[in-house]
Amino acid sequence: MNDLLNFDSISYILIPILICLARIIDVSIGTIRVILISKGNKTIAPFLGFFEILIWLTAIGQVMQNLTNITNYFAYALGFALGNYIGIKIENKLAIGMVAVRIITQKDAFKLIEHFEKANFGITVLNAEGAAGPVHVIYTVIKRSNIPEIITLIQRFNPKAFYSIEDIRFVSEGIFPSKTFRWKSKLLAIPGARKGK
Repeated sequence: MNDLLNFDSISYILIPILICLARIIDVSIGTIRVILISKGNKTIAPFLGFFEILIWLTAIGQVMQNLTNITNYFAYALGFALGNYIGIKIENKLAIGMVAVRIITQKDAFKLIEHFEKANFGITVLNAEGAAGPVHVIYTVIKRSNIPEIITLIQRFNPKAFYSIEDIRFVSEGIFPSKTFRWKSKLLAIPGARKGK
């Protein structure tokens, strides 16, 4: 009786859980790998591909050895679905790559431009004509990790501005904020703080 319970617990509980976990890991790795390839990364993607297929072979091997157990099929499908979700979440947290930000504002953009420059973001400013009259077009290329900082500045100084953010595969040159500079700019933004001599 105990042997039967142990067999059932391994076949219907432990193996499906392991299959699900294996699929979550390999699909998460695969999702990150595909995103890296789309961004032109040629170094990390092949290593991720090696571990992805190794884990996948382990998972599919367990399914093929237990074809009569329908629980394994559900575990395999659940792991695939969760792996996609977790992979995207991980990639968003890593914030790999560069993005182009375009901002169109009807309001005087002087304050926004000034704070972009203080934060050491390289920007290009154009005067243009929109559907409702003259507009300022601000264009910048930034690291994905800087997106929250850019959006905070836009919402603070031009909350009604139209902006779009697009992924960029390759950047040759540019001005990007260093951690030290951004730290100093945040310190100077605190009321009562002043630049040291």
